[in-house]
Amino acid sequence: MSRLPKWADVALIPLINLLLALIFSGLVVLYIGESPFEAMTIMVRGAVGSAYGWGYTLYYATNFIFTGLCVAVAFHARMFNIGGEGQAAIGGLGVALVALSVDWPHWALALPAAVIGGAVFGAAWAAIPGYLQARRGSHIVITTIMFNFIASALLVYLLVNVLKVPGSMAPETARFPEGARLPSAYDIAPWLGFRKSAPLNIAFLLAVLCCVLVWLLIWRTRLGYEIRAYGHSEPAAVYAGIPPFKIIMVAMLVSGGLAGLMGINAVMGEAERLVIDNVQGAGFVGIAVALMGRSHPFGVFIAAILFGALYQGGAELEFEMPAVSREMILVIQALVILFTGALDNMIRMPVERLFLKFGKRGA
Repeated sequence: MSRLPKWADVALIPLINLLLALIFSGLVVLYIGESPFEAMTIMVRGAVGSAYGWGYTLYYATNFIFTGLCVAVAFHARMFNIGGEGQAAIGGLGVALVALSVDWPHWALALPAAVIGGAVFGAAWAAIPGYLQARRGSHIVITTIMFNFIASALLVYLLVNVLKVPGSMAPETARFPEGARLPSAYDIAPWLGFRKSAPLNIAFLLAVLCCVLVWLLIWRTRLGYEIRAYGHSEPAAVYAGIPPFKIIMVAMLVSGGLAGLMGINAVMGEAERLVIDNVQGAGFVGIAVALMGRSHPFGVFIAAILFGALYQGGAELEFEMPAVSREMILVIQALVILFTGALDNMIRMPVERLFLKFGKRGA
């Protein structure tokens, strides 16, 4: 249990971790002979310095919100669901099947159906590891990461042998009907400078709504209380009459459903068809997003935007500063994940001691 004030736990610690990650990233850039200040300027300008940058930053952030919430919900029940990659992929399959099943007259009809399809497919994929954990004691980390590979193989098989357009060499489905095309940022707010090529679409609003709904679920419902109680102490929860099987299954179903909704953004909103590797690592980034956001929906939202900016800013940096390769961008992203996740206690423990020291003096 954290001994820090809520504001310090939610804001101060992640901010210090982020600053340390940026300092070490600057040293890496300096080591290869480039200016870290120029690199940072390019990244910030590329990510948030224009409507073009915002269009990509918020698009990536939308994916990370869904996968971050996926990890966060499971973690409240003290389950480390690292299967968001596979659950999002299967959710994308559900979205594609719904979008291709009907010649939709309007996106307002297609969107609710696709939401159901993505959530159901993602939840179903997460339910299997959840059941194995609840009934057989199989460790959720092992089963979920194995199911990532199974999901990937399954999609390859379906796109090559079942769903591929006849006569086409590309392993992808047909393009969705026009009525299933979601409004993009250009369609909604062209006066803000968004271009037609901007991948940001209405799925971002769905992601924000999911943040609100997850907050209501976890902190304003009896079920959410039971999930948090089970996560804090399983023996105490059992003593209070909370059934472990119910909590594990519900948490994993909600978690997988949220990951599956990523297909609304990546499959229905941006690609407008199902392609191989439409998730592109967002399921694993969601782990870092949830850790940095302290498994709170608001924290997940902020962390997702940060990682979206890192992705878009990194792409601009690679283009404008050729000495900084794609691998170097991955190193910078990895440093942020390292300091906000694995090395969190390296900062937390000294800060806690400082708060305790000055708190005693104040008393």
